[in-house]
Amino acid sequence: MTSVFIHNFGCRVNQAEAFAWSEQLAASGFFVEKDWRRSEIIVINSCALTSRAEADVRQFIRRLYREAPEVRLIVTGCLTEKSKELVKSFPNVFSVIPNSAKPRLVEEIKRLTGNKGEKIENSRYRSRALIKIQDGCNAHCTFCIIPSLRGQSKSVPQDEVIKQVEEAVARGYKEIVLAGIHLNSYGLDFNQPGSFLELLKNLVRISGLHFLRLSSLDPRLIPAELLDFLISEEKICPHFHLSLQHASPAVLKKMGRKSTPEEYSWILNYLRKGRPEASLGADILVGFPEEGEADYELLRNFLTSSPLTYFHVFSYSPREGTPAANWLQVKEKTKKQRAEELRQLSRQKNQEFKKKFIGQILPAIVIKRKGAQLELLTTNYFKVLIDNRVVATPGQLVKVRINEVSPQIVKGEIV
Repeated sequence: MTSVFIHNFGCRVNQAEAFAWSEQLAASGFFVEKDWRRSEIIVINSCALTSRAEADVRQFIRRLYREAPEVRLIVTGCLTEKSKELVKSFPNVFSVIPNSAKPRLVEEIKRLTGNKGEKIENSRYRSRALIKIQDGCNAHCTFCIIPSLRGQSKSVPQDEVIKQVEEAVARGYKEIVLAGIHLNSYGLDFNQPGSFLELLKNLVRISGLHFLRLSSLDPRLIPAELLDFLISEEKICPHFHLSLQHASPAVLKKMGRKSTPEEYSWILNYLRKGRPEASLGADILVGFPEEGEADYELLRNFLTSSPLTYFHVFSYSPREGTPAANWLQVKEKTKKQRAEELRQLSRQKNQEFKKKFIGQILPAIVIKRKGAQLELLTTNYFKVLIDNRVVATPGQLVKVRINEVSPQIVKGEIV
């Protein structure tokens, strides 16, 4: 039996693709390994969003060549679109699959191995089912290369999404994560345009579905009707992550993002009022070209006063082929200082928010064993550690009482 390991870099969409491949591989007689050291084939789903992401992919490939030169590598993802010849130059790379050919990845593995095995019962690749409902992006922000790597926005037909969710629920998954590069643009590319809200309303009607979690949302595409649904539907996880990027009107304009800090603030406060238990997150890009001290102060003050409970902070890195790469760059030292300051603010706000839940009981999914403990994920996005002696298995839906919150961990107990 041929063993395959899938290593993801980057976004939730890559994770959702890997989840689908794991299901297809098991159905084709492959064993999906959890440790690359025991694998005969390694699939690398790469990322090229930042220069750091690219470097991480290259470093991993080199490590594999040093430590396991006999393992065959299949590389796919955004780095193969941006630097195909570089990827092909590594001696341990047997096959390079562009994003457009990802649906044929499992067939390529079967071709390389000559595998004609029958379906096997494989351990779950993830404790939650990740389903890709959309790919690509039409926004063309001035800093982003993703549209050139993944193409125009394309949505999975609604009937197919519903079928995938129904199948995942039938296999026992308690939580479904919907992933997309530009998630809430879902349906706008159909001949008869549909809507993200319409899809969500149909999904929550599926019998046996417990929770539906959404990946990153674009605040420019959140109409009032969608907001009302998000705060009123109990099956929607109280966890909303928005791609805000900045809060300076001047920087937002240079980014090509037709939105304002006032609009951001209104959406965040609406979500907070409607779902007070919700984790509210954001993607923040610091050190954008020509970002002055006044722009940064606007961003920091916005984040401090907002109801956001955490933010993912990225330092801007020039991407060849984008307009912003040719503009006046902020010094690296300044970027680093600003990014670290905002990350510290995020850690502080996140801890303060979590402390409000000490003594409360929250629904959670068992994610994995972690040493002598189990790791759980609550519906509002708290990673909680509990005693491993408790009888619980990954994917199981439980209720957990929050007992302790520290800067590093949250501890609790199943009740």
